[in-house]
Amino acid sequence: MAAAAKHVYHHPMRSKANGYVFALLAIVIFSIQDGISKHLGAIYPPVFVAMIRYWAFAGFAAAIAARAPGGFAATAVTKKPLIQLLRGVLLPVQIVVVITSFTIVGLAHSQAILAATPLFVALLSMPLLGERVGWRRWSAIAVGLLGVLLILRPEDGSFDLNFLLPLAAAVMFAFYVITTRLASREDSAMTSFFYTGIVGAFAISLVGPFFWATLSGADWVWMVLLCITGTSSHYFLIRAYDMLDAAAVQPLTYLQLVFASIMGVTIFGETLTTGMIIGSVLVVAAGIFTLWREHVVGRQKSRLPPR
Repeated sequence: MAAAAKHVYHHPMRSKANGYVFALLAIVIFSIQDGISKHLGAIYPPVFVAMIRYWAFAGFAAAIAARAPGGFAATAVTKKPLIQLLRGVLLPVQIVVVITSFTIVGLAHSQAILAATPLFVALLSMPLLGERVGWRRWSAIAVGLLGVLLILRPEDGSFDLNFLLPLAAAVMFAFYVITTRLASREDSAMTSFFYTGIVGAFAISLVGPFFWATLSGADWVWMVLLCITGTSSHYFLIRAYDMLDAAAVQPLTYLQLVFASIMGVTIFGETLTTGMIIGSVLVVAAGIFTLWREHVVGRQKSRLPPR
């Protein structure tokens, strides 16, 4: 969910220092949220965990919409209803896959593969958005995909099919980003955020009750913490995008991979392989370059000087 809130507000830039503080807070809290999701997902059905988490997120989206100019009535107006519905369904499904991946594959490996999302966005932007990708981004994509192959490379010579989970999650989130860009051509950022929360909560609530589970006393605390981290992380991310350009915030999100690796090794006893470490470095470097290049190309199209 780390990128879901980036389309909410774009006010004039205030304090850059505060913006970086908010961004780092959001990333740290997202990482804690991932760790809690892994813990709960190992005990309870991931669909159930995602549904409770999404209810809190929907409440946050509704509260933001209520405070927006025009309130719910203005926010709910969309010129892209089908795309908004697709976005709203895509994200909760992706979250369920991510939680399942954290549980089965592990935090570190999952985040290493999820870090390739910007590369998949660049690939999908050509057929779905009609964007042109130059040789620089093609080169970065090739390097990044090589990194993904290193991460997926089996140590014992047999490919683990479980790695398809984070790979599928990365592709799904890339589709979510693409549909968000399509929606942004007609709808406001607040409208897209509103539909992400409301449609997503409705969609997962159609399935989640079939996986209902009774939480133990201690796990109620973890679930409450999951809801708190889910809303507070998005709040801080919104504040970060309120004060910084997306090009400044997005590269920082790769710190989530670092935090996930630390948590995976120290708390959950995961193991980092040499291929995973080298592959992750390639994926992160390629992703940051791709994001930077998209920013440069976007400014050139707008006839703005590069930063």
